[in-house]
Amino acid sequence: MTIRIVTDSASDLPHEMAQQHGIEIIPLHIHMGEETLMDGVNITKESFYQLLPDYDPAPSTAAPGPDTFLQRFELLADQGAKAIISIHISETLSATINSARSAAKEFTRVPVTVLDSGQLSLGLGFLAEKAAQLAQTHERVDDLIEKLKEIMPRTYVFAALDTLEYLRRSGRMNIAVARFGELLQLKPLLFMNQGDAKAHRVRTRQKALNRMFEWLNELAPFEQLAIVHAGVQERAEELRGQAQKYLSDAEIPILQITPVLGANLGIGALGFACIAQE
Repeated sequence: MTIRIVTDSASDLPHEMAQQHGIEIIPLHIHMGEETLMDGVNITKESFYQLLPDYDPAPSTAAPGPDTFLQRFELLADQGAKAIISIHISETLSATINSARSAAKEFTRVPVTVLDSGQLSLGLGFLAEKAAQLAQTHERVDDLIEKLKEIMPRTYVFAALDTLEYLRRSGRMNIAVARFGELLQLKPLLFMNQGDAKAHRVRTRQKALNRMFEWLNELAPFEQLAIVHAGVQERAEELRGQAQKYLSDAEIPILQITPVLGANLGIGALGFACIAQE
């Protein structure tokens, strides 16, 4: 049985990896003024982060519509898919999965199962990659999904933000709270697991790094571990030097956060995506 995997651009999956595993990536939308761009298609990460600090009004993001999913499902069925698993950014963060569900209800050529990853960024990307690998050895969709659901609770993303400004500009944070945080020079941290996005605050960047290493110590050892960042490659490389001990058999990969996430998290976001060992 041929099972194909669909995810979205919030997964931060490198295109080479997606092609290697036959994963289809649905781009989310970024509104920059009157222009609507497709994440990862007609705007690069590098150009986005160069424009972001001075862009006014702030970019906004939107989920793709059901028609986009229907077209991709049709393509996969044409290519011989007998079943499709569509796994997406957490429903607590985006309406993307609702579009996938609507399309799955309309699509009748092959069965489509829609899964909420409970994750974002490479936490979602890792799960999509796992799904594609499992599809090579599992004939039954139910067996594959059961295995994925065993992995999801062990999947985490956590990051330190340099500023609350982008959350304020995006409308995803109360303005008064954001201004109060900036006044006190608070450094927010986000911790995501199973759809639950927790916010933590510390006073300095160093304390934010210390907190992330506390989490690494608690969760280690790891099946997979990567560094994610928004426009701060040099700081990410420094962080890799400090964290390499947690992944002894390979160099920790570094990936830049996709623009649709960067629009809300802002330049300077830096953290980890991981799957803890059983």
